[in-house]
Amino acid sequence: MDAGERQVQVRFTTRLGSDLRVEATAFSLPVHLNRYGLSQIINTLLALDSPRPFDFLFDGELIRTTLEQLYLSKNLSAESILVLEYILAVGPPELQSSQPEKDWVSAVNGVNPSLILSGSYDSFARAWFPDGTCGSVLKGHSDAITSIAVAGSSNDTDLDVITSSKDKTLRLWKVPLKPSSSTLSSVRIFKGHAASVQCVAASPSNTQVCSGSWDSTIKLWKIDSEDEDNEDEQALKKRKLDGAKQSIAQVTAFTTHKEHTQCVAALEWPEDRYIFSASWDHSFRQWDVETSINTLTMTCSKALHCLSVGGEGSSLVATGGADPVLRIWDTRMPGTVVPVLQLTSHTSWISACKWHRQSPKHLLTSSYDGTVKMWDIRSKVPLQTVEAHKDKVLCADWWREDTVVTGGADCEFKLFKYTPIEWL
Repeated sequence: MDAGERQVQVRFTTRLGSDLRVEATAFSLPVHLNRYGLSQIINTLLALDSPRPFDFLFDGELIRTTLEQLYLSKNLSAESILVLEYILAVGPPELQSSQPEKDWVSAVNGVNPSLILSGSYDSFARAWFPDGTCGSVLKGHSDAITSIAVAGSSNDTDLDVITSSKDKTLRLWKVPLKPSSSTLSSVRIFKGHAASVQCVAASPSNTQVCSGSWDSTIKLWKIDSEDEDNEDEQALKKRKLDGAKQSIAQVTAFTTHKEHTQCVAALEWPEDRYIFSASWDHSFRQWDVETSINTLTMTCSKALHCLSVGGEGSSLVATGGADPVLRIWDTRMPGTVVPVLQLTSHTSWISACKWHRQSPKHLLTSSYDGTVKMWDIRSKVPLQTVEAHKDKVLCADWWREDTVVTGGADCEFKLFKYTPIEWL
C-alpha cells in the first residue's frame, strides 16, 4: 500500500455463519482495492487456514469496480463509512462427466436428484445415473427429442417422464429410479399437434402436462387419461390385440390455446394455476389454467427460444432467444414495455435459461456460442463462464444444488460441478 494513497473507511457485514464473521468496526483501506483485494482483507482478518474467495455487495449490487470508482459512481461523501456485505464467491466449475451420444443432445432435465435425463436427435431419450452410467434408453419416438419433463413418481421405484418430439407426439414413460440397463417402451402417447412438438412442461400437481408446437398452439393433457371411451368396439379390440402396442394408451388434449402466431418454443408451469409460454412471435404469455384466459402478454424485438420463472416470489421471468441478450421481466409490472434487466455477455443466440431452484438471485444460460454462464442478478456481468462445448450448446439445466448439466451439437452430454455455494 502506498503511504500517500487516499484511504476510505469501510465496515464489513455478513449473513454467513459466526466462523466467517469479522469484527464490526471500520477499517481504513486504500481506494485502489477491488473485490479481489477486499477478499484478501477478509481472509487475513479471519486467519483462515485455507483461503476462501468472497464477493461484496453495496446497496444490493455486486461490486465490480475499485472502491474509488464505487465512491464516484454512487456520489458518496469521502467522509462516509462504506458498509459492504460479503458473501462466498462462486468458484469456477469443474467438468465431472462427459458422455458421447450418437447425435445432437437437444434436451436435458435435472429435476430429480437421483438421475439425469437427456434427449437426442437420434430419437432416443436416456436416463443417466450420478456415476455416469446410462440406466435406461427410452425408445419409441420416430424423430428428434425436443424437450423432457418430469411428472413426479407414482411409487418409490419409477419416475414418470414426458418427452416431446419432432414426430408431432408426446410420450409418457415409467423410468426406474434404481440402476438398471434396459430399453423402455412408452406407456402413453399424446397425439393432436399438427407439427413438431417443441416443448413440454408438467403441472406442479403432476396430473397434467402442457405442450407447445410449431403449429403455434399450446395443448393441455391429462396424464392419466385414456381414449378408450372414444373408440368403437372394433378399434379398441384391434389396439388391445396389437402385440407391440397393446400397452400404449392414446391421449387427446382437453384444451388448446391458439393465441400465439408462431412456434411455441418454451413452457413453464410454476404453480397449478398459471402456465407461461414463450414464442417465436416475440412474445411471452401467462395463462390462467382454470379459465384458459391469456392474462399477461409481454413482447420484445426478437424471437424467444427459452423461458424460466423465478426470482423473489417467483415474480421474474427470464427469456432468451434470437440475439445474445438475456431479458428479465417483472410480472408485477404488466404495463411495462421493456424488461427490468438486460444481461449481455453471450456472442450468439441464447438456447436455454434456468433459475436456480433454491436461489432467487442466480440463474444460468447456454448459447450457440458454445458457452454456459452463471449469473447473479445483482451484477450485470456473469459470475462464471464455461467453454462447455465445441459447438452450439442446445440445452442446459441445474442438477442438485451445485451442478449444471448441458447438451450440445457436438453430440456430448456433460456435467459441470461448482464449488460448494451458500446461496444468498
